[in-house]
Amino acid sequence: MTVANEKALREILAFYQEAGVDAAVGDTPVDRLAEREPAPPAPAPAPPSRPAVAATPVRTLLPQDLANNKGPAPPSPDAAIMAAREAARTAADLDELRAILDRFEGCALRATASQLVFGRGNPQSRVMFVGEAPGYEEDKSGLPFVGRSGHLLDRMMAAIGLDESNAYVANIVPWRPPGNRTPTPQESAICLPFITRQIELTSANILVCLGGPSAQTLLNIREGITKSRGRWHPFQAGSREVRALATFHPAFLLRSPLQKRLAWRDFLALKKALAT
Repeated sequence: MTVANEKALREILAFYQEAGVDAAVGDTPVDRLAEREPAPPAPAPAPPSRPAVAATPVRTLLPQDLANNKGPAPPSPDAAIMAAREAARTAADLDELRAILDRFEGCALRATASQLVFGRGNPQSRVMFVGEAPGYEEDKSGLPFVGRSGHLLDRMMAAIGLDESNAYVANIVPWRPPGNRTPTPQESAICLPFITRQIELTSANILVCLGGPSAQTLLNIREGITKSRGRWHPFQAGSREVRALATFHPAFLLRSPLQKRLAWRDFLALKKALAT
């Protein structure tokens, strides 16, 4: 090694020492810029051995196994609507329609309600009132409109000379929704064939839709009840066309008593129609 090279080497070592480098990484130099093939991955450790498990024998299904089975999954909404249409079409009278509804399993509300709420009053009368769904009192009694809103409806009917002897009352959905919530459009669509057939099997020539959900489902209108109330609409009940009137639901009137004046106008229009 020449004196110049030795001097340069000492200067480099002094620079490294000042920079904090005080130990060599290896005895041989390594070219960090040269490409090297990656080292092969280390083999994975062998999984621990497990004790042998005896095969489980196949057991023949017993009757109690079938009894504990939850059964097939509920039908899709479209299938439930089609099944409702087919079932409702076969009902020859209201008693048969009620029996069909008792057996119908296409609406999930049937599983959460206490019982079916079908109708009350005289199905041979000229006027039929249709609400949206039963509440708590209706679910207990099995009759529509017997709670607070039902008592208000009875008073409104009595003011124009109507009662159970000359009016008939029912709901779009015959099972109480949990928590008295409004029925979903899907639930209403599944139950629509049954209430339509129920209207057809009565003698009503005037239909009163109580509340927005009832009017929207039966009359296929998209306006809110405030705009659609008080107007007459045609409704096809089988082979006959009836006149339909939309008005506020009694439950809404209990919450908004100032709207009773508008509902009273609707009932006066109903009274006039019944007089002709």
